[in-house]
Amino acid sequence: MTKIKNSNVLITGGASGIGRIMGRMALERGAARLVIWDINEGNIAATKEELQKFGRVDGYKVDVSNSNEVVEIYQKTKNECGDIDILINCAGIVANNNTFDKQSIKDIERTMTINATAPMVIASQMLPDMIARDKGHICNIASAAGMLSNPKMSVYAASKWAVIGWSDSVRIELKYAKSNVRFTTVAPYFINTGMFDGVKSRIFPILKPEPTACKILNAIEKNKNFKGIPFSYHFIRMWQAILPTAVFDFIFGEVVGIFHAMDNFTGRKNQ
Repeated sequence: MTKIKNSNVLITGGASGIGRIMGRMALERGAARLVIWDINEGNIAATKEELQKFGRVDGYKVDVSNSNEVVEIYQKTKNECGDIDILINCAGIVANNNTFDKQSIKDIERTMTINATAPMVIASQMLPDMIARDKGHICNIASAAGMLSNPKMSVYAASKWAVIGWSDSVRIELKYAKSNVRFTTVAPYFINTGMFDGVKSRIFPILKPEPTACKILNAIEKNKNFKGIPFSYHFIRMWQAILPTAVFDFIFGEVVGIFHAMDNFTGRKNQ
């Protein structure tokens, strides 16, 4: 079992939203050190000031879409903070609610780079060290959108499908290598942190940040391979296999209303 207590925990996107909450909770659970990677220096400073009463906090400004910067800052982090025991890849964006024909190349590339490529690059730097120590845990925050296609978020969905496929593939690689390093893939529904402001959900409730953060940390400590939030999302692919596409689209898209969730999306103003 992975223990957060006495571990060095690094969270990308850790200066806002669910990342910030998980950081606080990790310290409350006895983490030896919390390391925050974020692009917003003001948020890093504010988070450090807020969380230092719970334990040791270090913060680094990192643009995760810049692979060279990731490599450089990881070496600096390792030199100044020691080995990272738990990595939580939480940084992510959703650019807009445009249909795909109205997406710009810039937004496509930015979304895929931050949401899909960056977690791979970050993990590629930390995983070899974890394997060498035969100890460590990487948790990748994907999305329910990586399990259920949704209009007006096609690029975001593509990025999260990529994360789920990559993350679970590495889990299997580690299993065959008989490594004690663990991977956990998390696929939550919309979380009420501001990132998805304007989203409407008819049946599935928008997730509350605090209990969602707690469930993610619990999944890490229990070495869960995959965690869908809410639990009912574990059955999405079963229903896709059983139901004809037209029936599935009608039930989940129109009756449940998932296909219209992004209609009034505004999102966080400064992402």
